Amino acid sequence: MAALHVDHYESAGSGQPLLLIHGWGMHGGMWKSVAERLAQHFNVYAVDLPGHGYSTERIEDRGSRIEEPKFQYSLDLIVDQLSEQFDESLTVCGWSLGGQVALRWALRHPQQVERLVMVASTPCFVRLDDWKYALSVEILEEFAVNLQHHYSLTLKRFLSLQVRGSEQEREMLAVLRDDLFSRGEPDLNALQAGLEILRDSDQRSALPDVQQPVLVLAGERDTLIPQQASQYLASQIPNGRLEMIKGAAHAPFLSHPNEFIKHLVDFLGDTKT
Repeated sequence: MAALHVDHYESAGSGQPLLLIHGWGMHGGMWKSVAERLAQHFNVYAVDLPGHGYSTERIEDRGSRIEEPKFQYSLDLIVDQLSEQFDESLTVCGWSLGGQVALRWALRHPQQVERLVMVASTPCFVRLDDWKYALSVEILEEFAVNLQHHYSLTLKRFLSLQVRGSEQEREMLAVLRDDLFSRGEPDLNALQAGLEILRDSDQRSALPDVQQPVLVLAGERDTLIPQQASQYLASQIPNGRLEMIKGAAHAPFLSHPNEFIKHLVDFLGDTKT
């Protein structure tokens, strides 16, 4: 078996621990501008998920191999690695796919996750017969096919979907494109597996079991995550709360950092005061 591991994160500040988890195809450096400001209030960690950023070293089973090792990558595997890496009580903030990871972590290890923040995320990314507030599965499948042939172009296309509709659409697209490969290229297998997670994960039925206080932060103009999905997410969690950021699309922490930070500090409390 071969697997990628969480082996890189950065930290700054002191006080209440706050872990930031990026989205599909990205890396922890995407949080840099807000992480520096949040570090004035909290002990901030920004992690590179397996196969992304600097967490790209592949660990293989050295036992007998009759066939090529099967690549391991799943939502639960990521959660287990994060749980081992950050063995403490903390607040977990996940963006997009990172929100799916954060939600599963809160459900599987409630003693570790004290509070949960889900940014531009959803319990189910693809449209189903009983779930209309999502992307069509065909779009994700198209991305998966295109990754094999036009790796860089496909990732850049995904970036354009993330900023579409934002008040600063052109500026945000430039920022994301500049940062995209600043830590090297993501692992192709990890990207493909990440799309499978987005396609197959449906955590709607587990939402009433979430024990932690949860802040759902959504962009008013997000074309990837409809407002109805964010409203549903917050309403189904017993201690859920929704804050909609006006003028923002799928990356509100980049386009509207002041509002984003204010919502987090209000939700978590400023531990330095």
